[in-house]
Amino acid sequence: MTLTSFGPANRIKRSAETHPLTWRLRDDGEAVWLDEYQAKNGYAAARKAFADMAQDDIVQTVKDAGLKGRGGAGFPTGVKWGLMPKDESINIRYLLCNADEMEPNTWKDRMLMEQLPHLLIEGMLISARALKTYRGYIFLRGEYTTAAKHLNRAVEEAKAAGLLGKNILGSGFDFELFVHTGAGRYICGEETALINSLEGRRANPRSKPPFPAAVGVWGKPTCVNNVETLCNVPAIIADGVNWYKSLAREGSEDMGTKLMGFSGKVKNPGLWELPFGVTGRELFEDYAGGMRDGYTLKCWQPGGAGTGFLLPEHLDAQMYAGGIAKVGTRMGTGLAMAVDDSVNMVSLLRNMEEFFSRESCGFCTPCRDGLPWSVKLLRAIENGEGQAGDIETLLGLVGFLGPGKTFCAHAPGAVEPLGSAIKYFRHEFEAGIAPTSAVVPPLARPIVVGA
Repeated sequence: MTLTSFGPANRIKRSAETHPLTWRLRDDGEAVWLDEYQAKNGYAAARKAFADMAQDDIVQTVKDAGLKGRGGAGFPTGVKWGLMPKDESINIRYLLCNADEMEPNTWKDRMLMEQLPHLLIEGMLISARALKTYRGYIFLRGEYTTAAKHLNRAVEEAKAAGLLGKNILGSGFDFELFVHTGAGRYICGEETALINSLEGRRANPRSKPPFPAAVGVWGKPTCVNNVETLCNVPAIIADGVNWYKSLAREGSEDMGTKLMGFSGKVKNPGLWELPFGVTGRELFEDYAGGMRDGYTLKCWQPGGAGTGFLLPEHLDAQMYAGGIAKVGTRMGTGLAMAVDDSVNMVSLLRNMEEFFSRESCGFCTPCRDGLPWSVKLLRAIENGEGQAGDIETLLGLVGFLGPGKTFCAHAPGAVEPLGSAIKYFRHEFEAGIAPTSAVVPPLARPIVVGA
């Protein structure tokens, strides 16, 4: 898989004015270390934030820029920062970077950490200054061994240069940063499960409220942000709100740029930094190059395995949260997957639901029992042994595991692709129902919750 921000035939010229996340990347794919990073204006934003900006002004600037979380949920970053307590007597606060990138078909954060580790560190340093946090952790997916090595080296470089540790840039502000490799659970992408895991506990989501901003790591105020989110902060501080907003395409309600990609049997699978508001068709045809010879696009997911499937006719949707919502699903991580016409949707969904079922923390009944049930039914349909009513039962599970029905968002994300696959390709599911079947499971009957 290509980890690049270049367009087809390298025709896209990256610059600080148009590609705030990726303009510093090296053409050879090697990491950008401290000397080169500083030669490319690295840590200039941090110096500006420390010398010229009050801490609350940093928060307000990020809020005014319209930066939203890039991990998939899309919550406004400045608003989240504003939830941290104002009480100056609370002198122990934490900043956590969610680098547990385990969403299938997503690798954007990996590229940033492997090739631009100092961009993440600078983003965390500015954020720590704004939030008055004295310690930070990068909670890293355990399989990302190269990222761990590069981040640890970059942390040591920053310490030696006086950019981490005590009295940073002569400001009197202290900030320690640690790289923590996780044990490998998808559920750690949920911020409170991540906090539990960091504390050495089982990675179960916590009840909210209280939210991490009030009671987080070891009971102290904590802010959790995604890698790509934090990497946007230096450019916003350096170049301002109006410039950042101008990067997005007309019609987009999301500001700035986004790392987007395409995988599957496309001619040019890869990753690119693009303005919010580009269409799925541009991403698919101009950057990914369309389908390989001999294959036809059957459907696609816009942002990871937990987003609903779309048809080729939906490619003209704009790639931002509201644009994708108009065609019935979510932007997610922004890394799309093309499904070709050789793929059986029942087999694909069985594979997906096996993953989501295995990664459930098991805390709540709908997720713990509902996801394995979906796998059992899909496996039967895949083998041509489905019973009458199985499809209705699957649709019932989609409803019972939907938003607001479970303790966290794991199950709703798991069943979203299932519901959309049945919606668009029901005939493939019906083909797996045994012709002599007459058994009708209970969930085939309409059930009204709360009736």
